[in-house]
Amino acid sequence: MNLGLLDRVGEWNPQLFRELKGKLKPRNLIVAIAISMLGQLILLMSFASQLPEEDPTRSWHRNTRYCDVVNSGKCRLDSFGDPVINWQLWLWDAFLWLSIFGIFGMLVVGTYLLISDLSKEEHRSTLNFIRLSPRSSQNILLGKLLGVPILLYIAAVLAIPLHMWLGLAANVPLHLILGFYSVLVASCIFFYSASLLYGLVSTGLRGFQPWLGSGLLLMFLSGAHNLASFDYQRITHSPFDGITLFSPSFFLPYLAASISPPLDISSFEPGKSESLPWFGLPLSASAAIFGIFLLSNYTVWTIWAWQGLQRRFPNPSASVFSKKQSYLLTACFELLLLGFALEPRFSDYRSSGDRIFENFSAILVFNLIWFLGVIAALSPHRQALQDWARYRHQKRSISQQGILADLLWGEKSPAVVAVGINLAIANIMLTLWVLTWGGDRQNQALLALLLNTTFVLICAAVAQLMLVMKTPKRFLWTASTLSGLIILPPMVLGFLSIYPAKIPAMWLFTGFAWAALKEASTTAIFLAVVGQCLALTLLGLQLKRQLRQAGESTTRSLLAGARS
Repeated sequence: MNLGLLDRVGEWNPQLFRELKGKLKPRNLIVAIAISMLGQLILLMSFASQLPEEDPTRSWHRNTRYCDVVNSGKCRLDSFGDPVINWQLWLWDAFLWLSIFGIFGMLVVGTYLLISDLSKEEHRSTLNFIRLSPRSSQNILLGKLLGVPILLYIAAVLAIPLHMWLGLAANVPLHLILGFYSVLVASCIFFYSASLLYGLVSTGLRGFQPWLGSGLLLMFLSGAHNLASFDYQRITHSPFDGITLFSPSFFLPYLAASISPPLDISSFEPGKSESLPWFGLPLSASAAIFGIFLLSNYTVWTIWAWQGLQRRFPNPSASVFSKKQSYLLTACFELLLLGFALEPRFSDYRSSGDRIFENFSAILVFNLIWFLGVIAALSPHRQALQDWARYRHQKRSISQQGILADLLWGEKSPAVVAVGINLAIANIMLTLWVLTWGGDRQNQALLALLLNTTFVLICAAVAQLMLVMKTPKRFLWTASTLSGLIILPPMVLGFLSIYPAKIPAMWLFTGFAWAALKEASTTAIFLAVVGQCLALTLLGLQLKRQLRQAGESTTRSLLAGARS
């Protein structure tokens, strides 16, 4: 690379200069170019092998997907005796698979590279040195985001000419191809930003970090791709439709539908305008509307990811989000889910109670996962809690506003109250929706909200208690315990053949109480609520005692021990 250009890059972003200088070596460039070119060649050779093959008798041709088939599975022949090949379908298939490889390659490989780079920096203790740089956190992290996957960017750019030619030759409009590129770039920015945040939070996992992060993303993209391979039209809609806003694969059906003359494709066909509503808005009405909504969704969540990066990078002990930010973040998440849970025919609510309750149950499942993230993002660790418990009486802001205000907004105060406020925000939005139902399902939904709230608060109290422990692996112990609280009880009950319809009382004490409410008796529900409230009270008292002990000065503890 031109030395003058690198100097200018170094003046603008020293971190980017460091990454480029380390990765843009001749051997690395040759490998990246070779992988890109070889991959494109293998793709073309693979599709070339699928063209009709003539047998020795010239009576019929194998691999008949790309030719007009006549009777007995033979290809239709032209006047020269050669099969008539549908080149447009062949070009589209090659274009489609190159698009899919681009989505998976850019997102999964890029995510792995970024998380792995942060893990290595942390292991070498160079990440703390980077934090001491006078440059802003945004400048440093932007250098990481642009520089670490630079070889992947080069490989992707080299594939654009072939991808563009295949699409245009298959009669895909240029503006939709450019729209697909925009969606893919926006998704890369979001997932790369999220991977940087994940890398900063999960430092205790060390070498397992990149494999776990990229593996989870691969599973998500695979599931989303399978959903995108079918028609959008469904009898009902659920919050799972929100997946469509996080995978570029869902933009591919609009490219398939734009081909002229149209192709007979069994998959990747978008549904009708009313098939994917969000608060009644037809998101799938056109490629432009769906593309704009995709870009808007990526932009919103990328901004949130960078809010967490700006807090976490300069101070590794800080929470990912402030409590004030978490309240707005939860509201955004609930709006996204609730918009897809509403049915397009509002007058049909009372006649479709089971269908509505299924959507409500799906939201509760998403919320359970979401609030685990909220607990992890807001809960301070031992040192922060110890400082808060020891010096909070000296802070003027606490003495003037009171302890409740500090629990709601304070950076180092316990997170149980803040988690409760997040739950209240979500419950208010869901309750307003549930009150429009009527019937028995409405009462079951309100009880499910109550049991879900107490269960999440118990998880928050357990997490905060475990983070006060003196063990150096507090985060891993806490994550394992919370995962066990959620996953183990349903697994054990299922292994013992204790199903919600058979013995519903046992399920009321799990995170999936909504599954047993229809069959549970009033007495069982009452006992479950009382039991969870009692457990939450005992955990709160224990947390208060632990914080009091943590807040005692070392001298006071020694004197107390000497007197005893």
